[in-house]
Amino acid sequence: MPIHLHWRYIGLVFLGGALGTTARYLISSAIPPWLGLPLGTFLINVVGAFVLGVLLEALALRGPDEGIRRNLRLFIGTGILGGFTTYSAFAVDTDGLLTSNNLTGSIIYAVATIVIGALASLAGIALAAWRHGPTGPGRSSAVGGDE
Repeated sequence: MPIHLHWRYIGLVFLGGALGTTARYLISSAIPPWLGLPLGTFLINVVGAFVLGVLLEALALRGPDEGIRRNLRLFIGTGILGGFTTYSAFAVDTDGLLTSNNLTGSIIYAVATIVIGALASLAGIALAAWRHGPTGPGRSSAVGGDE
């Protein structure tokens, strides 16, 4: 049976998504726009990209996607961080800036979100790889080794 049809995994993603969405709502409600730009959404997406980079790299370096690693990936990665980050709100916010004739703001917001989000993700991957070390446990398992 495919993984996406198992109730246990669906429950992990659902619970994580509820937690992530709640956290996003609370944070975005607490951070007002800055110079008309949706700062809360920007920070949420950048932080989410960084944490997702750390999580997925750390899990991949520790072995194949099974057991507790799969559960963590689905609960934290797909669930919490999937609910926390909001690239749909990013698109709506960018459109809102365009329709309110804030072309400069929309360009700055869109480019900054994509570029800084990608850099944050790479920084998270690099941090996890650095913390793991070149010969840490699971390094060989990530490529089909002996775990």
